[in-house]
Amino acid sequence: MKSSSSLWPHRLCANLGALGLAAFLSLAGPLSAAEAADNLKVGFVNTERVLREAAPAVKAQKKLEKEFQPRDQELQKMDKEIKELQGQLEKEAMTLPESDRRKKERELGEMTREFQRKQREFREDLNQRRNEELAGVLERANKVIRGIAEQEKFDLILQEAVFVSTRIDITEKVLKALAADSK
Repeated sequence: MKSSSSLWPHRLCANLGALGLAAFLSLAGPLSAAEAADNLKVGFVNTERVLREAAPAVKAQKKLEKEFQPRDQELQKMDKEIKELQGQLEKEAMTLPESDRRKKERELGEMTREFQRKQREFREDLNQRRNEELAGVLERANKVIRGIAEQEKFDLILQEAVFVSTRIDITEKVLKALAADSK
């Protein structure tokens, strides 16, 4: 049979479940909650701003624009052709023979469907590529944030908040570090 002293940790753990580990640690810790909060170094990073203004994000946006420019121009050309055909059809609707009018309406419908299909594919491809590029930017930003946190001994860095004091906002440091990193 085990001695009562060897059962002590097991009884304590069972009792902790009832009391709550957090309550036990706050009572047992050397610092009060207020003292811990005073010693806590907190920072904030505006992720939206990083994804909009950081050098790698700007570079990624330019890359996407260059990559998708030919398809965008093709869509603009198709849109212009559809509008011209639609205008021509409206102008000549009364003077065209019925069969020619139906043929042009069918042609306009096919062009419009093709345009919508290509436009939808364009948006899907662009969104997918944008997400890929931004994931890379975010990965680099998080690496920089971790580096700043370690170097400046932060206890906590948040990326979303309802309210943030400018005193703890380190977004500018992150942007500068990313700019230096991307050179």
